[in-house]
Amino acid sequence: MSCPFQTVQLFYFLKGDMPIAVTRIIPMHINKGKTVLQSLSARLNYATNPNKTKNGELVTAYACDPHTADAEFALSRRQYQTYTGRTQKHEVIAYQVRQSFKPGEVTPEEANAIGYEFASRFLKGNHAFIIATHCDVKHIHNHIEWNAVSLDAHHKFKDFSFSARAVARLSDMICLEHKLSVVKHPQHTGKTYNKWLGEKAVPNHRDVLRTDIDQVLEQKPTNMDALLDGLKTMGYEIKRGKYTSVKGARQKRFIRFKTLGAGYSEDEIKAVIAGKAEHRPHQKQPPKEQPFQLLVDIQAKLAEGKGGGYERWAKKYNLKEMSKTLIFLQEQKIGSADDLKERADTALSRYHKLGDSIKVAEKRMAEIAVLRAHIVNYAKTRPVYDAYRKSGYSSKFLEAHREEITLHKAAKAAFNESGLKKLPKVKDLNAEYSALLTKKKALYPEYRKARDEMQDIVKAQKNVELFFAEEKDSKEKEQTR
Repeated sequence: MSCPFQTVQLFYFLKGDMPIAVTRIIPMHINKGKTVLQSLSARLNYATNPNKTKNGELVTAYACDPHTADAEFALSRRQYQTYTGRTQKHEVIAYQVRQSFKPGEVTPEEANAIGYEFASRFLKGNHAFIIATHCDVKHIHNHIEWNAVSLDAHHKFKDFSFSARAVARLSDMICLEHKLSVVKHPQHTGKTYNKWLGEKAVPNHRDVLRTDIDQVLEQKPTNMDALLDGLKTMGYEIKRGKYTSVKGARQKRFIRFKTLGAGYSEDEIKAVIAGKAEHRPHQKQPPKEQPFQLLVDIQAKLAEGKGGGYERWAKKYNLKEMSKTLIFLQEQKIGSADDLKERADTALSRYHKLGDSIKVAEKRMAEIAVLRAHIVNYAKTRPVYDAYRKSGYSSKFLEAHREEITLHKAAKAAFNESGLKKLPKVKDLNAEYSALLTKKKALYPEYRKARDEMQDIVKAQKNVELFFAEEKDSKEKEQTR
């Protein structure tokens, strides 16, 4: 994606072509025969369509007002050109990411919150953006639109070579944090070469480099230079600078020591050479044992048309997962159905309480972001609006300064709607926003822990209920024979 005009698409599919987390980075240009404002309006109007977003309830924004974002984006472009003197014939005026979810896994509100989290983490607060969640189709999906120009109007978004990959990874990470489905191997259905090789898989370059460093360290080098000389004899090319890096014969790129993991940074290796620390060779972690899964509702599957072979498999699967469930209950010291219900209720209550606290903070942060944008826009556009008023509200003047006048009117309307008699200081709003952000960040680890605990307890509760329901059904069938 080195070319800024190129659309990069990453399609993730399940069996049956069901999209899970379809992520697309789409640069948006000025439409042929249209102005910048018209092009932005067309794109944003589609994204925020009330028929697709529950009458606008599923539209959230950062550092802009969804109703005037087109004018705000257009004005910031002009400010950028004024500050930098740069103009491009085919410049990108906005970007879009589409984020889709597996049907049935999220509510529209949850999808919107995930989209907001993604945009916040990806853009790092440097660009205004809008999250519009469409729920008019089977698969809920987000349209994430952000301004190509930064908030200070001095920079533009850098659509770097691996931005598509960065977007996909971040989206997957957030989905996993929220226990949602992601596709492990996008864009293809075949196995990787290493997967195909299985036990004979070829180690990657970092694995080989770590092993070679281990071998050199066994020879007791006297200093770092001696260690590097040892790597040279093995065919490595050395590059010294702020960070030392090496490249093997079959490597395309240099690898820095600090990227090799614990025990392999330059400082750690120097400490080992000096006898101040013991070197522990890298050990691949064994695959983490999967926690227990939900039991299969055998009767429901049989009613759908599954045969005897599936039933036999499902019974074995359920016994295995139920054994894991019982071990979990023992570890949690849960000895009865009443204990399980009480723990589940407590876990759910705690999870919702923490979630509500985060939502309150996020709602207020969104309000502050919009209000702050209106205050800034009001101040920036006031001279233009005063001139417009002095011109007798000239239609010619309006046409020449439509963006500024639109933003000024929108800001005044927002102040009136909020009942503000005195505008708060941007400095105070920034302080409140920062405090809420700190609170939200502090709550998130506790929230995620509570969510994981709640999901495990509720899953165990469902398994117990289904298992004994199946047992009861089996006994009743035997008695009637």
